This record gives sequence, C-alpha cells and structure tokens, in this order.
Amino acid sequence: MGILPYNEIVQRKYITLDGEPYEVLSSHVFRKQQRKPVNQTKLRHMITGKVTERSFHQTDKVDEADLEEKDIIYIFNKGDEYWFHSEGNPGDRFALSPATVGEQIRFFKQKDVLKAVLFNDTIISIKYPIKVDLRVTEAMPAVKGNTAQGASKYVKVESGATVSVPMFITEKDTIKINTETGEYTDRIGSNF
Repeated sequence: MGILPYNEIVQRKYITLDGEPYEVLSSHVFRKQQRKPVNQTKLRHMITGKVTERSFHQTDKVDEADLEEKDIIYIFNKGDEYWFHSEGNPGDRFALSPATVGEQIRFFKQKDVLKAVLFNDTIISIKYPIKVDLRVTEAMPAVKGNTAQGASKYVKVESGATVSVPMFITEKDTIKINTETGEYTDRIGSNF
C-alpha cells in the first residue's frame, strides 16, 4: 500500500506496526505549548482485538496495512468452530474461531456470503454488512393493554439470534437489524 506520515494516521485506516495489523479507532493531532505536534491514537490489534494507545510524532511514518478481501460462504457452526468455504469452491472448507468471526456472526445463516479480511494470506476477521434483513421465526403475541409506547419483547430470527423488538412485531415479519449494536431498526414487511 503506502507510507503514512504521522498526521494521516486517522480513524478507519489500517496500519502495520512491528509486522502486525492495526485498525486506527481514533486520532487527535495536538500541540503541547511550544512543542511539535503529536498524533495521539487509539489502535485495535486486528488479530487479538487488544486496544492500545500510541503517540506518533512529526518524524514518524508507518506502513499502511496490505489487507485483502475475499468472499466466503458460511456453512455452519459446531461448538467453538465456525465453518466456511471459499466462494465457488465448496471443497475448500475451513474453520474459524469465535475471536476471528466476532459476535456479529449470530445474525447470519447458512449459505450467506461474507467478506473475509486477509493479512499475509491469513483470515484475520470478517467484514459484516451494517444492517441485515431477517425473518422472525418465534414471537410471543402482544398482550392487549401491554402495547404502550416503548414496550418491547424478545423474538427469535431465522439465524437463531434473539432480538429485542417493539410489541407489534409478529412471527413471519421481516425486520432490519443493525449488526454492530444487535438492535432492531425497522420492520420491512410481513410474509403472511
């Protein structure tokens, strides 16, 4: 990729430090009194998930991480293993750990196509879409008089995840879910 000067190490950039990939979560360039400017950053290690803070000075430069993406198909999970295969090659099966796939995997079902992020030809994470549409498979009926504004209930969606939704959501409704927060955002429609 390229080399980034200290002031271009900003949020949503991916950099390499000591041969390891990091995502820049936040950055703030400031000057202390008569000193030279400093970029105070918060970095997340893309393999371990550990968050650290690091200051970059005017003379510092870092390499932009050379990340690749490839489409993979979600097959199933068994215990602590999540199984996938490369798109177009069902025989190329591989398992990923819960740390690699993250909690967002609960909003995806078999045969969904996902984007794998690779560093040095190794899958280090999965890039999920921010919102997904899922059909409600189990929902308790709303109790008359219990549909006051702000009331909610839990429903099960087709991926197996449980989501808090407003009382008017019923079985067979299709709802939109924010995969980053795990929250209901909208009702798409009903499949009666």
